[in-house]
Amino acid sequence: MRTPLRRSPWLSAAAGGDVFLKLETLQPTFSYKIRGAFNAVLKLAEARGEAPRLRSGQAPPLVTASAGNHGRALAHAARIAGLRLTVYVPSTAPRAKIDAIRDSGAELRTCADYDEAETRAREHGADGRALFVSPYSHPDVIAGAGTIGLEILEDLPDVDSIVVPVGGGGLVSGIAIAAKAISDRVAIVGVEVEASQAFTKSLAAGHIVPIDVGPTLADGLAGNLDPGAITFDLVQRLVSAVVLVDERQLQEAIAGIAREERLIAEAAGAAATAAVLGGRLDVSGRRTAVIVSGGNIDLEKLKTLI
Repeated sequence: MRTPLRRSPWLSAAAGGDVFLKLETLQPTFSYKIRGAFNAVLKLAEARGEAPRLRSGQAPPLVTASAGNHGRALAHAARIAGLRLTVYVPSTAPRAKIDAIRDSGAELRTCADYDEAETRAREHGADGRALFVSPYSHPDVIAGAGTIGLEILEDLPDVDSIVVPVGGGGLVSGIAIAAKAISDRVAIVGVEVEASQAFTKSLAAGHIVPIDVGPTLADGLAGNLDPGAITFDLVQRLVSAVVLVDERQLQEAIAGIAREERLIAEAAGAAATAAVLGGRLDVSGRRTAVIVSGGNIDLEKLKTLI
């Protein structure tokens, strides 16, 4: 679903530039992940000549790993397509995401953390029991996320920079590919959390390196990159910079979005806002689009943060 790109007077005043929020929290599953999930399922259907609905008796079941939002989105798409889905999730995934995945009919398998969830999901797919759909390192998932970039350039052709939360890099890769194809002058800036610096450290090393992942409010951005992730080369080639935000800045961004925009954002979804609000990148005098990527946060957690 196409989402609004709305100017934020609050964030514009704080940053000294024209700042616009891309509101992916208004998607049917309350995050941008629905774009990639539906695209992956539709491409699978097209490949089998069964679009728009798959015949579940012939199509393979799907399997994925998710901190919550991708699992919820893929479960939604799989239910519509009549596909079986298994989702491996970390035990720390928010209840709001877990309940939504289960309610969509997917089978849940809980793991100690995200890295274990991705490992087990890949093994599940590798043994032939199901087709693994990566939440970030999958061409169709990346292409779906890239539609955000197309919409931003249609709505704001003279945008100078697009600021994007970064976990596995699927969102920022898709946006960068789409935006750069239209306007090479637009800068794409990624935002990681200090507790999980997979791209920051890998870019410094020139190749994917393992990291220690610390506790963070931004569960959707935490975890190691798969060693074969296709997103690393895309980010290395197309993204201008990756900046870091801390937990306090995430909390301030969540509270600010609620107070000033009357919107709910989870910590991962508020990371790009946190970077602009916290001065982690200079957007003064520029037109900047900030991705608010998701709003699936437990209400009790939200109450404590605001």
